[in-house]
Amino acid sequence: MNQPLDLLVAGEINPDLILSGDVEPVFGQVEKLIERADLAIGSSSAIFACGAARLGLKVAFIGVSGEDVFGRFMLAAMQARGVDTSAVIVDPTQQTGLSIILNRGVDRAILTHLGTIASLRAEQIPDHLLRQARHLHVASYFLQTALQPDLPELFDRAHTFGLTTSLDTNWDPSGEWRGFEHLLPKVDIFLPNEAEACGVARTPVLDEALRILASKAGIVALKRGAHGAVAQRGSQTFKVESIPVKVVDTVGAGDSFDAGFLYGYLNGWELTKSLRLAAVCGALSTQSAGGTAAQPTLAEAMTYVHPE
Repeated sequence: MNQPLDLLVAGEINPDLILSGDVEPVFGQVEKLIERADLAIGSSSAIFACGAARLGLKVAFIGVSGEDVFGRFMLAAMQARGVDTSAVIVDPTQQTGLSIILNRGVDRAILTHLGTIASLRAEQIPDHLLRQARHLHVASYFLQTALQPDLPELFDRAHTFGLTTSLDTNWDPSGEWRGFEHLLPKVDIFLPNEAEACGVARTPVLDEALRILASKAGIVALKRGAHGAVAQRGSQTFKVESIPVKVVDTVGAGDSFDAGFLYGYLNGWELTKSLRLAAVCGALSTQSAGGTAAQPTLAEAMTYVHPE
């Protein structure tokens, strides 16, 4: 039976207010001028969803937003990019989250108001919605604290209905990197960056981290920014280079990487080709402010993906 959805994303909803300029804030009522301010689609999950839809996948999103200006902005912006938000839970008693990003090219500082970011619970994701999809993706593990305890059970439910699963932890603000002993064996595709991989695996050595993680999750696809990407499946290791681009900001580049990799995976591509598409999507997304403005179409990305 063909499901109507390629991807179901269970995630957080918040816009990014991106302040760009080569400055650092100073307390004591010191005012500094920035070069640009952009209100953009934020949250790892939403940026990923938009990137996947841009590539041509059928994507639905479930999460929690407030009934406020930030929530309305996010839902309208996601819908405009082809993401089905009809399953989003709008809670008028909560504020939609917000991230303020001070962007300096390849580096950034982030202040986040959680709001509804931490609100989604596994029990709010109904079986009938899972049954419509081929794959379930979860990101921002450490911010989605209400989802954390029952995420292994949610992935089990997804597998019962024939879905595959993926996880992008994003950064752990606590620096503790806990909670993966029972979760990683239920993850078909694990999508960390270098620092996250070393944190979860509890080793500073990247090759060792990759080996440890690949012994638990199905596939590990690891982002290395300008250095490309590396993946491991069992004992097999795959590496690809990135492409040269003029970086405006790196917000959401990892989420666009995830979208590219899952496009290839869900279309049955060889792992190296999926990894190449992922690296290309991540690189191309850095050419405009915000996480979604420069996300490529499949045709645009394939210009850089050489056939096997």
